[in-house]
Amino acid sequence: MVIKNLARGIGALTLTLAPLLPPPAAQAAQAAPAAEVTTLADAVGLLKVTEEDRAGYTSSSFRHWNAGEDTTDACDTRAEVLLAEAVVAPTVGSGCKLTGGRWTSYLDGQEVTDAGSLDVAHLVALGEAWDSGASAWTEARREAYANDQGADVSLVAVTSRINRKKADKDPADWMPPSPEVQCRYAGEWVSTKLRWQLTADDRELEALKVYAEGPCEDTIVRYAPAA
Repeated sequence: MVIKNLARGIGALTLTLAPLLPPPAAQAAQAAPAAEVTTLADAVGLLKVTEEDRAGYTSSSFRHWNAGEDTTDACDTRAEVLLAEAVVAPTVGSGCKLTGGRWTSYLDGQEVTDAGSLDVAHLVALGEAWDSGASAWTEARREAYANDQGADVSLVAVTSRINRKKADKDPADWMPPSPEVQCRYAGEWVSTKLRWQLTADDRELEALKVYAEGPCEDTIVRYAPAA
């Protein structure tokens, strides 16, 4: 009887010594890759170069907008980005209608007080992403790209006017008109491409090198690979 009771005690002790696992959110945070930090020149050197191919692309290839990071509210990804980037927070009404507030469209320096006049642009446009490797992705990964809130630079609130000019051009064909923000834009462009393992074509790479080796040599690039 003593031996049996002792065995039960040892079994109970073994159970109490089992490791306690952190909650799922903490496990995800622990598993998140650390951000890489490097110069723009070195970051440009990490880009793989291939030819672009737009065959088969439509904007519907990338599902957006979805429910966003917070799936408990009525705000989709677009609205959540507007809330995150507001200089003065807007009022959130029924159905996530945004009124008031103020934003700065950094690509053209415009101050905006009407959320409806803003576009939430993909810094590396969907068409460019398709050309650069996304055509081979699963639908789920393309949706993740189109709604990426895991990096501050992936989605940006800008005026509709400047977003139309930017369109799906890469830095060989378009840069923000103000030299004051061109280095930031170049850094965020390269950061997004590295985050999603997207490629660059020859003209794009050469254009980025001009900035990296010239006026933007002090620009720092931070990126974490997308899950």
